[in-house]
Amino acid sequence: MENSAGIVKPQYVTFRDDFSFESGRVISSVTCCYETYGKLSEDKSNAVLVCHALTGSAHAAGFHRADEQKPGWWDSMIGPGKTFDTNKYFVICSNFLGSCFGTTGPSSVDPSTGKRYGIRFPVASVKDMVKLQKRLIDHLGIEKLLAVAGGSMGGMQVLEWGATYPDMMKTLIPIATTHAITPMAIAFNSIARFSITKDPRWNKGDYYEGEFPVDGLAIARMAGHITYLSDPAFNDKFGRRYSAFEGFYDFNGFFEVENYLRYNGYKFTEVFDANTYLYVLKAMDIFDLSYGRGSLSDAVELIKADTLLISVSSDFLFPPYLTEEIYDIMKYQGKKAFWYNIQSNYGHDAFLLEFEELDRLIREFFADRGL
Repeated sequence: MENSAGIVKPQYVTFRDDFSFESGRVISSVTCCYETYGKLSEDKSNAVLVCHALTGSAHAAGFHRADEQKPGWWDSMIGPGKTFDTNKYFVICSNFLGSCFGTTGPSSVDPSTGKRYGIRFPVASVKDMVKLQKRLIDHLGIEKLLAVAGGSMGGMQVLEWGATYPDMMKTLIPIATTHAITPMAIAFNSIARFSITKDPRWNKGDYYEGEFPVDGLAIARMAGHITYLSDPAFNDKFGRRYSAFEGFYDFNGFFEVENYLRYNGYKFTEVFDANTYLYVLKAMDIFDLSYGRGSLSDAVELIKADTLLISVSSDFLFPPYLTEEIYDIMKYQGKKAFWYNIQSNYGHDAFLLEFEELDRLIREFFADRGL
């Protein structure tokens, strides 16, 4: 566990007053699961908020147990001496609203009925997720964050933080993200939703007392995995290799890429909830930074923090031109914005893999601001 954040434990806070969603719906209380790394300074001025992606969790770094083999999802970036140096910074990562890893979502029990919400849970938008994160930051007594950082859907939260609470942070670091996803991305999400809701075991979302819709969820995850990689990544990783010649002329054999998708799809069903997947995909689809703010330019105008925008050259899901659009608006408006397009064949997943380049860019960005 050298240079690790060490053994960390999930923490929970329940806000018992009504929580109003962007849709207008209300639930009576919300629990937020979060983890922290490092020590909060006496004046509470060294806090960094890290936002997780679509199927991530609050477990961003360190280990939950001494014998755990896999650390948190951004462990290479958070810890002593790492990019988000826990000797200097107090790093917070909260599980977003609507998830299934400790924060209230469709798999949670509705206190008014004693049953799991299922699809009776209100659709949570990215703005709702950020609203709950703000409650957590207020609960911790933090008035201003040094940075809000995250990739993919985490990056959407970063942009929303900048527009909704512009005086709450010094810097923003949105990575491999967008102000609104493309029709192509919505199309892939549509396939995922269709596969879940057409699984006979889905039972209109009321499957918790019976069989889970594992086939539908597995297929949904397979569709997602295709968008996380790039054509070069698929070629390098699998080529056209066949797992065995047996079955080549029937349907019993598979290419290695098929085995990969199948394995990861069904592995995903062991840890994630099908209804939750519907909800987080919906949140991604409907996110639009300009919604309710006029134009995208009007929305970006609200952002005050110095911003480091990072895209990935081979990102199939959120192509670099989407980041460039935000950057161009920021520069036109005279904001302190910087854009780097990482050259990588990893595709969208590069924000979870290109640690050396991310480390260099963020360290330089922080150093230039005396952070």
